[in-house]
Amino acid sequence: MSGVEIGLISIGAILLLIYLGMHVAVTLCVVSLIGVWAVKGNVTLATKLLAIAAYDTVAGYVFGVVPLFVLMGLLVSVSDLGKDAYVVANILMRRIRGGLGIATVAANAVFAAVTGISVASAAVFTKLAVPEMISLGYRPRFAVGVVAGSSVLGMLIPPSLLLIVYALLAEQSIGDLFIAGIVPGILLSLAFAIAILGMATFLPRTVMREEAAGPEAGDEASGEPAESMAAAIFRLWPLPVLVFAVIGGIYLGWFTPTESGAVGALGALILAFARRKLTWANVWQVLVETGHVTVSILMLIIAANIYTRLLALSGVPVFINDFVNGLELGFFTLLIFYAVIIVIMGTILDGISIMLIMIPIFLPLLEGYSVDLVWFGIVTVIAVEIGLLTPPLGLSAYVIKSTLDTDEISLADIFIGAAPFAVVMFVVLLLIIFFPWLVTGYG
Repeated sequence: MSGVEIGLISIGAILLLIYLGMHVAVTLCVVSLIGVWAVKGNVTLATKLLAIAAYDTVAGYVFGVVPLFVLMGLLVSVSDLGKDAYVVANILMRRIRGGLGIATVAANAVFAAVTGISVASAAVFTKLAVPEMISLGYRPRFAVGVVAGSSVLGMLIPPSLLLIVYALLAEQSIGDLFIAGIVPGILLSLAFAIAILGMATFLPRTVMREEAAGPEAGDEASGEPAESMAAAIFRLWPLPVLVFAVIGGIYLGWFTPTESGAVGALGALILAFARRKLTWANVWQVLVETGHVTVSILMLIIAANIYTRLLALSGVPVFINDFVNGLELGFFTLLIFYAVIIVIMGTILDGISIMLIMIPIFLPLLEGYSVDLVWFGIVTVIAVEIGLLTPPLGLSAYVIKSTLDTDEISLADIFIGAAPFAVVMFVVLLLIIFFPWLVTGYG
């Protein structure tokens, strides 16, 4: 059996084992070990190669950025800044049709700018926004759909863990990817808001229950009607300071991405203590959760790097490159094909796992096209985000379902409610593909 045949069989084996329930990292490591053994014919050599690959993967200083941004996101989450962002956004949007839905999108965008974890956004705003929207006459399906759709902004608006993972896999600058994600993140947020406004105006029955007075959220939606707009906005002053410290520090050259993660984590720690939301009793809980998330991410990255070594040894990238060149596909056709595959994989895999499998296979195909890999990273992340809303897995939908305090909203309701937002994301994806200057800043 040739190396190429072994490599192609390994791809099928990975998808099969993951579908059967084996953890992604374990699957990649096991398949890689057996694959290298089959290619080289020596199990001792295979184990040594994998050990070297594991050490080389996370030995770099840059990998310190992962636990620092995870810690920052968790500290911001426990500081109730998500609640404050929601209150302020609701006050600003309460007179607009579908205003509470738009407020949820706006608050999620602000929250994403200091967390970068879509799961955290989904959990926070399921508790904050869904009960409030339902009590004011919004349809439950629409309420959970808004939260599901807007929660994925955390994977695009920097700092984003998915952008960090892509940067490490594609050997690109984390800072460049963070800056490149700003405009697409704002564009996607605006597209969500326009879609909600359009649904509330032209399809009001999909937004509000028939017995509700109208699609306006009303003054009472904030929960604090006596609070002035100026006072509410003042409550959010730590957010722009923290965002500037992290993103502005990278953009101005004050910090490396790893250093900015440390600054952000320190700022979030001080903020959590200052707001009396974090005590020494639960500091340990936050640190343990940070460790769990970090280890999970780094283990996946190590496994992906090991699998990349197998692909290189087997010659699969060269084979696929020759095959694609033989088809004489145009670049945009190839790119749309790539995006569609990612969305389909989103039916069974989470975002990071999709990247770990797809990036090593497709990056070699781009060498002949002079592609800006930072732009390609944004395209990849948006496509992965669509997968987060796609059944049957749809990680954001499952997080929302597990966080809901009622059994009246089914998982199917969440997927159906999120469908319009998945369509909006696909439209934005096409805009990014055909107008790359939205990411790169040049034509």
